[in-house]
Amino acid sequence: MPNQMQRSIPQTGKTHSDMRGFSLTELLIVLGIIMVIAGIATPNLVAAIDQARVARAVGDINAIEIDITEYQITNATYPNTLADVGRSAMLDPWGSPYQYFNHLTSTGNGILRKDQFLIAVNTDYDLYSMGKDGQTAAPITSGTGRDDVIRGTNGGYVGPALSY
Repeated sequence: MPNQMQRSIPQTGKTHSDMRGFSLTELLIVLGIIMVIAGIATPNLVAAIDQARVARAVGDINAIEIDITEYQITNATYPNTLADVGRSAMLDPWGSPYQYFNHLTSTGNGILRKDQFLIAVNTDYDLYSMGKDGQTAAPITSGTGRDDVIRGTNGGYVGPALSY
């Protein structure tokens, strides 16, 4: 007579000692380990995505700046809007249009940008992305302007407003 552990299971013909699998405790431990690894990796992934978006905005601003320079050389004046250089529909990595402000004519879809001493960051034109929050303010050191990606010092600097 087979002992109690050796009893046949009706539909499979296997015995209890032949069955293999994971217990609920083992599954919970594995799930816990996966959650810890995901918790550690997620902030790093988000930071890397943010850095990539800033880098793309810097590249876009440099490309638009070249178009504006070509326009200025050809027409002896800066464009009034980004539409004049064919860039009005261009969106930044966060889905907002790039901002442009011509200092000479006070035209464009942007505003005059100022540093922490309220001095204009450019003397020719301002070109920037409103950054992750999609908002901005004239002083680049304000709460909503800190995440902007800007062109400063008449093109001598292109990068995050926070680092300017």
